[in-house]
Amino acid sequence: MAVYTDITDEELTQLLSDFDLGAPVSLKGVAEGVENSNFLLETEIGRYFLTIYEKRVREADLPFFLGLMHWLADRGFPSATPILDRRGETLKRVRGKPAAIISFLPGLSVRRPTAAHCREAGAGLAWLHQAAEGYPGRRANDLGQAAWTGMFEGLAGDAEALKPGLAATIRADLKRIAANWPANLPSGVIHEDYFPDNVFFQGGRFAGAIDFYFACVDALAYDIAVALNAWCFEPDGSFNITSARALIGGYESRRPLSDAERAALPVLAHGAAMRFFLTRLHDWGATPAGALVRPKDPLEYERKLAVHRAAPDLVLFGDPA
Repeated sequence: MAVYTDITDEELTQLLSDFDLGAPVSLKGVAEGVENSNFLLETEIGRYFLTIYEKRVREADLPFFLGLMHWLADRGFPSATPILDRRGETLKRVRGKPAAIISFLPGLSVRRPTAAHCREAGAGLAWLHQAAEGYPGRRANDLGQAAWTGMFEGLAGDAEALKPGLAATIRADLKRIAANWPANLPSGVIHEDYFPDNVFFQGGRFAGAIDFYFACVDALAYDIAVALNAWCFEPDGSFNITSARALIGGYESRRPLSDAERAALPVLAHGAAMRFFLTRLHDWGATPAGALVRPKDPLEYERKLAVHRAAPDLVLFGDPA
C-alpha cells in the first residue's frame, strides 16, 4: 500500500454520499507497498480501506479483482470485500482515477513468520485456491514467465548500476528458467502476491488474505513458489527448509500436490524470485518524488535468485528426519 493521490475532505464527503456508511471520522494514508494509494477510513459505523488505483493497475482488470473478492467472501473464504454503493456498484472515481471502498479485515500480519505461521499460511493458500474454483472471470498473468525477458531488457542498465556484472547473470538466469519452465500443470485463480503482509492471523491461526490486485489465472504451484520465496527465507538470505516443509505440509492438508507440481517447484521458485526482482528493480528507480511510499529493495530478491541458481533442489526436500 502507498499514497500517490491525496484526497480532500470535500472529495471524501462527496464519495461517501453514495454509500450508507455514515459520515467520515478519520482518513489516514498507509505507506506500505508500492501499487495503489491506500487510506484507512473510519466512518460513523465502521472501519474500511479506501483504495485509489494507480497506473500499474489497469482499470479494465478491476472487475476481475473486485469480483473475485466477492466470490471468495461468498464462499466463506476470509477476504476483504468491496463495499457496494446504493446502486449496487463498487467502482467509483476520485480525481479521475478509479477507486473502491473495501471492508476492514481483522487480524495481524507477521514480520518474522515461524514454521507454525508458514503451515497456517500454506493451508490458507490452498483454501483460497479451492474457494476460487469456478470463478468465471479470466485474467492472464501479464507478469508471468513469458514477460520477464522483455521486462529485463528495459532494466538491464539499472541492474548493472545496482551491482556490476548483474545484467549478464540475470540474462543467464532468464535463459535457464525459460528452457525449463513447465507446461500443463493444474491451473486456476492464484493470488500471485501471497506475502506475509497480505496474510492475517488471529491467535496464531490463519485469518484471511488481502490485496488481490495481481490475481490471475496461472499454475497453482506457481502461487506456492511465490509463497516459498516470501515466507521461507531468513533475513541473512538463507532458505529455511523447516519453514518450507511446514508451508507445503499446510497446503497439502487441503490440496495434495501432483508429482508434476512437486517436481516443478525448483524452476517455479527460481522464476518467482525473478518476477519479484524485476518488479522491485523497476519500482526502485520509478517511485515518484514526494510519494508516501517505501519501495522494496531489489537486492533482497537478487540474493534469493543466487540461492536458487546455486542449489535448485533446496525446495525438493524430503520428509523431516
